[in-house]
Amino acid sequence: MDSIEPGRAWWNTSALYRHFRSKDDLLLAVADHLLEEGLEGFEPSDDWRQTLRGLFIRMHKVYLSHPRAAVLATVRITRRPAEMRVIELTLTALSEAGFPPEQAVRHLRALVDFLLARSCMDATHCTLDAHTRRGDESAWYGEYAAVPATTHPHIAAAAPCLASVDDDANFDFALDLMLDAIAARAPGKG
Repeated sequence: MDSIEPGRAWWNTSALYRHFRSKDDLLLAVADHLLEEGLEGFEPSDDWRQTLRGLFIRMHKVYLSHPRAAVLATVRITRRPAEMRVIELTLTALSEAGFPPEQAVRHLRALVDFLLARSCMDATHCTLDAHTRRGDESAWYGEYAAVPATTHPHIAAAAPCLASVDDDANFDFALDLMLDAIAARAPGKG
């Protein structure tokens, strides 16, 4: 191989197309790779709820560790092995909760839609320039804290708490709310 000029990529588009039929095929491979990364070392729990909680928290963390890829990947269905495994694990857990297939699928879609939407939103936030990101984050203790109680009494009362919400903990909280709702609907919950 000839020497490579500094700053020049060692690959070219034709090399990529030897491995991928199109840009979309490449994107789907990247999307499935993110899922594969989240599955690495994952073992289901004996408790269906802990299986889902652990799986979805892992997936969210992977998306945030690759935010630019996540922004594109979270809106696609890969139809590939890692995605199939995530769906199988989720349906297995929901089956263990007592849901028949048609109800398990409804709950699967709600969980997956939540994961992907929230991950896309959080990943998009990560890709903002630092100034914009700081501005959005400071709104909770800046503009919202300054809202007058006469026009927005509930915002004014909650203002001291708004800035204290941790985004990672809030994802876990929202996921727990969904799992609570699913558990409440589980057949034979007693």
